[in-house]
Amino acid sequence: MPVIRHAQCRRSETPAGVMTTFASPTLGGAARAVWRVEATPATSGPLHDFDAEQVWTFLGGTATVELGGETFTVAPGDTVVMPPSTPRRVTAGAGEGFTAVVTAPAGARAVLSDGTVHGVPPWIA
Repeated sequence: MPVIRHAQCRRSETPAGVMTTFASPTLGGAARAVWRVEATPATSGPLHDFDAEQVWTFLGGTATVELGGETFTVAPGDTVVMPPSTPRRVTAGAGEGFTAVVTAPAGARAVLSDGTVHGVPPWIA
C-alpha cells in the first residue's frame, strides 16, 4: 500500500505518552517504521536498549536524553541518532513534554536493562 491515510495510523499509549505509527511492516508494508512520540510532561520510559539504530527528530518541547553514559538536553529541530546496543532513556521536559518523529528498521526489538528481550513494540510492528 503506497499511501497510508491519516485515519489508518495506529495509536499506542504508554504511561509516558502516545506513539502514532505512520508506516511500519504491518501498516503499509514499509521496511522501516516511522512514528510520532507525544510525551507527557516530566515522564520517562525505562532505561533500555534496542537491537537496531533509531533516529529521533524533536519537533516541540524539550527532553533530556541519556545515551550510552552521556546526557544531552534537546529542543525543537535537534536530531539524536541512537546506535544499537546503547542504553538510552528519554525524559520529557517538565513544562510541556515533547513531540518527536522517530524511525527504526522493521522488527527492531527492545531490550530491558536487565537483558530481558522485551520484543518489538507495537508502534514498530
